[in-house]
This record gives sequence, C-alpha cells and structure tokens, in this order.
Amino acid sequence: MRACIQRVRSAEVRVAGAVCGQIGPGLLVLLGVAEGDTAAEARQLAKKIAGLRVFEDGQQKMNLSLADVGGSMLVVSQFTLLGDCRRGRRPDFTAAAEPELAEKLYLTFVEAVSQENIPVQTGRFRQHMEVSLVNDGPVTLVVDSWTTGPRAM
Repeated sequence: MRACIQRVRSAEVRVAGAVCGQIGPGLLVLLGVAEGDTAAEARQLAKKIAGLRVFEDGQQKMNLSLADVGGSMLVVSQFTLLGDCRRGRRPDFTAAAEPELAEKLYLTFVEAVSQENIPVQTGRFRQHMEVSLVNDGPVTLVVDSWTTGPRAM
C-alpha cells in the first residue's frame, strides 16, 4: 500500500461535477493498494497517517498530529501510485491490486481512520474524479506500508 499525503488548508473531490468529499484543514491522502496487501496493513497505515506529526506547533515545528489540530482527512483511491516507470514510457500497473481487493482494503483504511476519531471524507472508488486542494506548506509525504520497497515492482 502506498499513500501520498498532502497537508492541506482545504481539499475536495468531485465526480461528474458534484462534490462527493470535502474537508477544511487536514490531510489529503491519495491511496494505492498493491497486490498482496492485507487488511492488517491497511489498518496499520491508517493509524500511522492519522498520528503523523506534520502540523506546526506554536514554535513552527511539525509536532502536532491531525487529532491535535482538529483536522479532517480526505481519502481518494489512486491505483496509479503503484505505476512502475522504470522501463519505457508507459507506466506498468501490474503491482496494483485487482479492483475487488483494492476496494475492500481502501474501505478498511477509511474505517480505520474513522476509528481513530478523525473525521473522514472519501472520493468514489473506480470513478473519474477531479481533486482540488490548497496545499499547506507545501507538505507532501509518500508512505509505504512495506519497509523494504515495493514487493511486486
């Protein structure tokens, strides 16, 4: 599982022109599910991201978590995060999980975030989405659920 996390002042996702998820200050999480990922990894990654200290304290140090600042999370599925661009010019997406597994683990991740008492909004799985955001900082991080690198890439 790979997540691209952006600290935002606001973010929203639209499907067919209609807003389906919207937050104020918080984190926009673009989430890619890899073949072989598990529900336990989804829950662990959700807990890690919810607890990341990426918000500034009174001394302008990144010392506060999403809960500390009362922020929200917008989670958007994005299988293209698993794209392998090492060869050729067309990304290889074979590391991405099949849609049925990916959706199940995406929903597991979202549920785990809500269990951390973080208000969470979502995009729509397997839909063409328009994502808008105001990046705060900018602060952008990439977090993988594995520690030794992409297993299928």
